[in-house]
Amino acid sequence: MTEPFALVIFDCDGVLFDSESLLARVLAQCLQEAGFAASVEEVLEIGLGRDEVATSRAVAARFGRALPAGFRARFRNRALALFAKELKPIAGVAELLGGLELPCCAASNSPLNLVRLGLEVTGLSRFFGNRVFSAEKVGRGKPAPDLFLFAAAEEGACSASTLVVEDSLPGVEAALAAGMTAVGFCGGSHCAEGHGERLAAAGCRAVFARMGDLADFLKAGLKAGLKAGAPKESARRD
Repeated sequence: MTEPFALVIFDCDGVLFDSESLLARVLAQCLQEAGFAASVEEVLEIGLGRDEVATSRAVAARFGRALPAGFRARFRNRALALFAKELKPIAGVAELLGGLELPCCAASNSPLNLVRLGLEVTGLSRFFGNRVFSAEKVGRGKPAPDLFLFAAAEEGACSASTLVVEDSLPGVEAALAAGMTAVGFCGGSHCAEGHGERLAAAGCRAVFARMGDLADFLKAGLKAGLKAGAPKESARRD
C-alpha cells in the first residue's frame, strides 16, 4: 500500500533517546532536596510527557505547595550534566532514521537546549538539522496540540498527512487533538508492564516495543487489517 504520510514527527524523550528514567532520577533528587518526598516512580507518574509548567502544577497539586524559586534552572543544569555523561539512543533508532524515506522532524516538551544536547550526545542530530521544535516556542505544551501543529506548519505538512511517534499519554492526546495519526513506542527503560496497552487505549493506531518493528511499519504503510479506531498491539518484549 502506498504510504499515506507526508511527515513523521518524533517525540524525543523516550522515543529517540532513552532519557525519561534519567530525567525522573534528576527531578526526584531535586524535589527531595527541596523538601518534597517524591520517589522516582511518583515523578514518572507526575511528569511523563508533560512540559515544565504542567509538571510544576502537578507537583504543587500532589504535595500542596509550589516549587521554590530557582528550581527549574537547577533541574535543567543537572539534567544537562547527566545527559552529557549517560544518555543513550533508543536501540535501533539510528537505523530507522537512516532508512526513513519520509520527511521527519523532532518535537518535544523539553527545553530546546536539552533536546539539542540529547540529539548531539546520541549522534542523532545529523538526521534532523534545524527540524527540532520545543514547547518553548508555543503557548502550551502537550497535551495541547499547539506544538505538533506548529511543527507540521513549519514543515509544510497538513495534520491529516502527519504521523506522530509518542511514548506518553499526553503526547498521544496532543497528536489526536491536532488531527494527526499517533503510533506508540514503549521500548524505553521507563516503560512499565502494561504501558503499551495504555498507549493503545489512548488512541494509538499501533504500538511498538522495538524500533525495527516501527521501521517495518513505516516502510510498508498501513498493514492489512490496521484500520482507524482499531489499534494494533505490537508491544511484546522478548
